[in-house]
Amino acid sequence: MRRSTVTLAFTIFLALASSSPGIAQRVLRPFRTDTPPIIDGKLNDPLWQKAPYVTGFKTWTPDYGIDMPEKTRAFFAYDMENLYFAFRCFDREPDKIKTSITNRDNIRSDDWVCINLDSFNDHQTMYSFYINPAGIQEDSKSASGVFSEDKSIDLVWYSGGQIDNQGYTIEIRIPFKSIRFTHKNPVEMGVIFERRISRRSESGTYPPLLPERGFDFLTQTIPLIYYDVKHYTLFELLPAVTYSNRQSMVEGKLVSERKEEDFSLTTKYGITSELILDGTYNPDFSQVEADAGQVDINLRYELFYPEKRPFFLEGSENFTFSGSSGSDPLSALVHTRTIIDPYVGVKLAGKIGKKSMIASILALDELPNGYGNSDKREYTQVAILRYKRALYEDSYIGGVYTGREHKDSYNRVFGIDGQSRINASSTLGYYIVGSHDQNLDETSKKEGYALGYDYSYATRNLSIGLGVQEISKDFITQTGYITRTGLFLARASLGPKFYPSSPLIRRCDLTVSTSYIRDRIDQLNETGNSLSLKFHFLKNSSITTSASYATEVYRAQTFDISNVQVNGKSQLTKRFYLNVTYQYGKRIYYAVDPYQGRGNQVSATVIYQPSDKIKADMLLTYSDFYRDSNSVKIYDYTIGRCKLTYQMNRYLFFRAIVEYNDYRKEMLTDFLASFTYIPGTVVHIGYGNLYEKIAWQNGRYVESDRFLETKRGFFFKTSYLWRL
Repeated sequence: MRRSTVTLAFTIFLALASSSPGIAQRVLRPFRTDTPPIIDGKLNDPLWQKAPYVTGFKTWTPDYGIDMPEKTRAFFAYDMENLYFAFRCFDREPDKIKTSITNRDNIRSDDWVCINLDSFNDHQTMYSFYINPAGIQEDSKSASGVFSEDKSIDLVWYSGGQIDNQGYTIEIRIPFKSIRFTHKNPVEMGVIFERRISRRSESGTYPPLLPERGFDFLTQTIPLIYYDVKHYTLFELLPAVTYSNRQSMVEGKLVSERKEEDFSLTTKYGITSELILDGTYNPDFSQVEADAGQVDINLRYELFYPEKRPFFLEGSENFTFSGSSGSDPLSALVHTRTIIDPYVGVKLAGKIGKKSMIASILALDELPNGYGNSDKREYTQVAILRYKRALYEDSYIGGVYTGREHKDSYNRVFGIDGQSRINASSTLGYYIVGSHDQNLDETSKKEGYALGYDYSYATRNLSIGLGVQEISKDFITQTGYITRTGLFLARASLGPKFYPSSPLIRRCDLTVSTSYIRDRIDQLNETGNSLSLKFHFLKNSSITTSASYATEVYRAQTFDISNVQVNGKSQLTKRFYLNVTYQYGKRIYYAVDPYQGRGNQVSATVIYQPSDKIKADMLLTYSDFYRDSNSVKIYDYTIGRCKLTYQMNRYLFFRAIVEYNDYRKEMLTDFLASFTYIPGTVVHIGYGNLYEKIAWQNGRYVESDRFLETKRGFFFKTSYLWRL
């Protein structure tokens, strides 16, 4: 531990002492208007005849620096309260433009444009606003040191789109109140404009991404300058009312299980334009759609569920940490889904000063009835504190504290993390945290630690990843997500990319990876070696083949988990999409007395879109397991799911789901009518049933060839976002 700590301290010293030059870019100066445009997707407002625009988009997928064959113009303007953007996307084959009138956050398979906005122009966080040709929205946020977007945010902004004989046009209005920025005169932001052409599997940007920097958007923005932006005080109220009625089968009859009538209130106050205070009372976290069924047997770890609850989404990207990849055992120090049933909560998130960021959550999490053999309502106190200090470009250093306290028991985790940009193509992430834990059922305290490094190199032709993670046996986090403790892990990957001169194959990615784990608890070793080859084609298509030789330690035994896998996906036509994955390999049966086995896994997704408003999603999941010693089949598990959605317009949709689980002999039906004017202002009406192949006979349940309705539920939810 001491040697690792010294090494990490030396790394941080080098990070703070080094520097990296920025990218010189010309400045964009949006047109200021006193007459706002009508956001209908038509560029016939006088504003767009005066506003400046950029053109000359160049590809970054599948290759860098190639002129996009379809021209694009991106316009930019503003007034005292809003940002305005517009796109003219030329297309010589407008009948092949892929679009849909669908619910929000469901457009990535379409053609789209995107505004990647660094609202502080500090290379630390970035908003992304996606719009398809029908004007349907998707938004996300990303942070330095994290290679994935947080798609759970839902911001209030406005858009419109139109397809014409030249291609399509887009208009966007983003209120300053919907984003965080430094209020000064002038206001400085950074932007990258992006366009996706689905049928060509092609994405391009302005300014062009540099091949030596790969897909690092944060450090390649071009500045936007706004003068005389109106100062405002943000204040929001979000009251919500929820009613639900659930019935369950008791002795062969459906009886009312419980009725709930809940009122919740969430409020948001802007201390400044960059520092936001949130509060909530009895927040409503009802789910409006049943989760897709998953194979839920023979699992070593609990499934990870992403955060979707509105109160926790403001500034959630700041709780991520560097030094770990998504596949490492410790993948989150702050996973707010561990706050299961908060009664009240307060959150503060934003910037204090030019380079400092803070994020904190204080909450009372209500425990289940009867917890600790008490008849009284019990609460756990949850505290999460985060600080980040921007250094140069996307480099930073930060600290984190998380704690759960209940009477004399507690769990506390604290430490530091950061990212250093070494050069244009590579970064080094690092973290070291410690934990203190005491449980009511134990007399002794436990103390543990976890640390990690993650080196990343990415250019047009090559990507390299190196990582080390060490987690002590007694490291415990009750607010994060961790799958294993008591191990040392080292991993490496090498990914050369090839660009054949072929009209069919756009790019070929070869990835070689290896990993080593020392299980400190059982004093055994694990290895993982894999080779994959991915071919990128037109029509948003690809074929990936992979093979691995790997072992896994479980209950002091080493098992073989080697496998081969093939995946193929394609937007076969404008209306038809297919994605199929097949895997065969060695597996473990996780039990008190585990044993070696093998099995097949198949997943298939078919999406048929007969019109822009109607969409059918069909999913099939299959898994089986055979014991190696005698080739006996232990189980096979099949789930079929069909979802039919009719999107009447961008605000209102109707959706029906039917899912059959052959392993559990269960059928689920779920119906929903949903109206969303803007995020927060919604009305949902839902009705669902669960049927099982059982019958009530002679005072007990027996298997049957016919379905019996065993659960029924109805819910109604409405909320209204009031913004000052």
